[in-house]
Amino acid sequence: QLKPIFVDNNQLEPNDMKLQTHIANLQRLCRLCGDCLKTDGRNMSFAIQGPVDKSTAVLLRKMRVKISSWPDLILKVFSTDVRGDIKSVHPTHFCHTCWTVIRKWISDPNSQEMGVLADRVVGWLPHSLFCKICDTGNRAVKRKNQQQNPQFAKRLKIGNSKRLRNKKQTVQSKSKKNALIKKIANCKKIHLSTKFLAAEYPVDFVKSMSCQVCEHILADPVQSPCKHLLCRTCIAKCSRVLGNYCPTCKHPCFPTDLVSPVKVFLNILNSLMVKCPAKECDEQVRLEEYSSHSQSHKEVKLGDAYTPANKGGRPRQHLLSLTRRAQKHRLRELKLQVRAFADKEEGGDVKSVCLTLFLLALRARNEHRQADELEAVMQGRGSALHPAVCLAIRVNTFLSCSQYHKMYRTVKATTGKQIFQPLHSLRNAEKALLPGFHPFEWQPPLKNVSSTTEVGIIDGMSGMTQFVDEYPLDTISKRFRYDAALVSALKDLEEELLKGLIEEDLEDYLSGPFTVIIKESCDGMGDVSEKHGSGPAVPEKAVRYSFTIMTISVANSHNENVTIFEEGKPNSELCCKPLCLMLADESDHETLTAILGPVIAEREAMKNSELFLEMGGILRSFKFIFRGTGYDEKLIRDVEGLEASGSSYICTLCDSTRSEASQNFILHSITRSHKENLERYEIWRSNPYQEPVEELRDRVKGVSAKPFIETLPSIDALHCDIGNATEFYKIFQDEIGEIYKNPNPSREEKKRWHSVLDKHLRKNMNLKPVMRMNGNYARKLMTKETVNAVCELIPSEERQEALKELVDLYLKMKPVWRSTCPAKECPELLCQYSFHSQRFAELLSTMYRYRYEGKITNYLHKTLAHVPEIIERDGSIGAWASEGNESGNKLFRRFRKMNARQSKYYELEDVL
Repeated sequence: QLKPIFVDNNQLEPNDMKLQTHIANLQRLCRLCGDCLKTDGRNMSFAIQGPVDKSTAVLLRKMRVKISSWPDLILKVFSTDVRGDIKSVHPTHFCHTCWTVIRKWISDPNSQEMGVLADRVVGWLPHSLFCKICDTGNRAVKRKNQQQNPQFAKRLKIGNSKRLRNKKQTVQSKSKKNALIKKIANCKKIHLSTKFLAAEYPVDFVKSMSCQVCEHILADPVQSPCKHLLCRTCIAKCSRVLGNYCPTCKHPCFPTDLVSPVKVFLNILNSLMVKCPAKECDEQVRLEEYSSHSQSHKEVKLGDAYTPANKGGRPRQHLLSLTRRAQKHRLRELKLQVRAFADKEEGGDVKSVCLTLFLLALRARNEHRQADELEAVMQGRGSALHPAVCLAIRVNTFLSCSQYHKMYRTVKATTGKQIFQPLHSLRNAEKALLPGFHPFEWQPPLKNVSSTTEVGIIDGMSGMTQFVDEYPLDTISKRFRYDAALVSALKDLEEELLKGLIEEDLEDYLSGPFTVIIKESCDGMGDVSEKHGSGPAVPEKAVRYSFTIMTISVANSHNENVTIFEEGKPNSELCCKPLCLMLADESDHETLTAILGPVIAEREAMKNSELFLEMGGILRSFKFIFRGTGYDEKLIRDVEGLEASGSSYICTLCDSTRSEASQNFILHSITRSHKENLERYEIWRSNPYQEPVEELRDRVKGVSAKPFIETLPSIDALHCDIGNATEFYKIFQDEIGEIYKNPNPSREEKKRWHSVLDKHLRKNMNLKPVMRMNGNYARKLMTKETVNAVCELIPSEERQEALKELVDLYLKMKPVWRSTCPAKECPELLCQYSFHSQRFAELLSTMYRYRYEGKITNYLHKTLAHVPEIIERDGSIGAWASEGNESGNKLFRRFRKMNARQSKYYELEDVL
């Protein structure tokens, strides 16, 4: 018995001439497609093991594909692993054609022209006695007159006869298997044969319109995952007997995987003309009308068999043509039998018994569409959508009320069914989702807040009395009452809260008190002037105040706090609930304090009270902890009464000045607080020590106005990212211009460096210049690829290495303050943060001394000095960022443009 030879490259013996010839033949073939390699200069071949060629490397870098070797690229493109190739089995090169295919894939991986590239790869076998590769090579060098070895010819003849015998046995077994499948289906009496087609269609067309199991015309066709078409009943019977496989190709096929074919195919199938198989009928009908046509034949037969003899009276009418009274009279006996059965077996539910009988009758006649609709009605779903679902469709597709109403009328007129709900139903559903729907109670009652719970959207300026000499409030504001909004958000989380109690082995009847931690965010949206409706002249800038429920915890039997809910995506706009919207400028301190004053008063009242709310049928109590962390540098200085960002008091967390922070980059701790800022404001206002302005300013550390919102000293990760990226962009410009040699460059030189950097980034990294740094640009800018591209413009190699190290350190520090939970997502980088920040500071004070001598940016100081302390206190910085509020700003613009009414009095209400 001959066995295939497996030989390793290193174990190849020189005397094995046949194997050497086999290897030599292999080297003439392409590893991927199997074609002969061409030897001319233009169509060169490529080694399968090794780095990619220069032009492909440039294309990969351009398309941002991080692959540098052929084996990895071939695995990605052809789904073929060539790293374990053996020289005696596989060719070592691939052809120019396959190289071209790879380049096309890199340029457009999703192109349909490429097809399934894995199917193009040839499967290679070890060398054996009947080796096709050696046989092809030998035939190429054999002379025409060379005679064949008689012993080999005899062996070849025996082999051919064996192959023919095996082929015959395979055909016989296949025919037996097909007969068995047809016997299992047993649908000769219920499905039409292809012989009854009215026209003589091409054989391939008939085959495509027939079932792969019973070979009859498809009845209620379904499509398997392997794209085979079968009758629903045939595949169901075969699956019960043979298992969940496709009867044609043995591909796994479960009932849930079966789908209806495309509508175009069904239209063609239903339009086929078939002959009626009844002997007394010569009609030709469309396939979709055949069921009702054959039913008329059945009724004739039933009439002949069972209708009592009519002795000259009026002919017996069909049941459906009778009046309701006559129908009751005729079905009286059947009705009594069904009622007796329902009382005995189904507890008197006559309706369910009748509907089930009707459902079974429809299924028996293959009328599955009507059966599915009836089943939906029986399960209480029906064909109509729930009002809340219609509301979600309207909001997520950004349809205005008039657009939705047009769609509702069109669908109703076209289908004859009320699939979508009318607008008044949507408004009723909306009330249940908005704050002010659920009853609740506060103990003790909130100070200066009404005890009424049915409070929806209110005017942000309600209750304000304006006098002539007061600051004019040119604004429109809409908001929810804070406590009603919190209740609505908690009711949305009812299922998660009860699920959390069960998962933590706590009794689901636990009444609390539950501790709820709230993240508060506030940010200006800039210019929102997209619509010009009627109303007062108000600023075309908006401010959005929102909150997010971060965690809910409860004390267990050991008085330990157990977290039963934690927001998985704290920076998503879906969990960031809007509380107040106003058309105002965030820099307008007076307007901001007037609108947000009542919100802050409600918040302060809730701190000292307990909420009682029914959840899961039990009255539960909740306590709230508010943490204002979602503020950018500008707004936090405004609401905490600090000087603006250009102040010498650089930080909102500590008392350092800019010069102190530039001399000592690392060693600072958080010292500021809301309470201390209030005390310092009183000193600034009253000046009890009668000091001059400079000494007084030094005493209060930059507090110059009354703080009116309590915030938690923290870093906003999103704006920190943007601020640091802006600073690095300036460093890139300085390094390109070698400003360390010339500390006083002209304005024209700086503009030229800026232009060179922009053009280079656009050409190499596809980064288009922006007027103002944004989050997306910052993320793309701060990458190793971008720094490598920038280094091409820097003459000094020493400066290149320093810049690469600086950016590398920053990229190691960034995940710590950007991630939601650094202890889980990047524990190693968290441990190394202090080391990285010290090395970063060392580079700034040496290599970049020209830029950071006596000065440093606000966010760079916070990144180096305060990140470890904040993470030790809060567990995260990224989770408490204002990113969710920023995402909500996009929704504000879109809803205002598409969904809201034109009037400025009502548009904010619609958006909220």
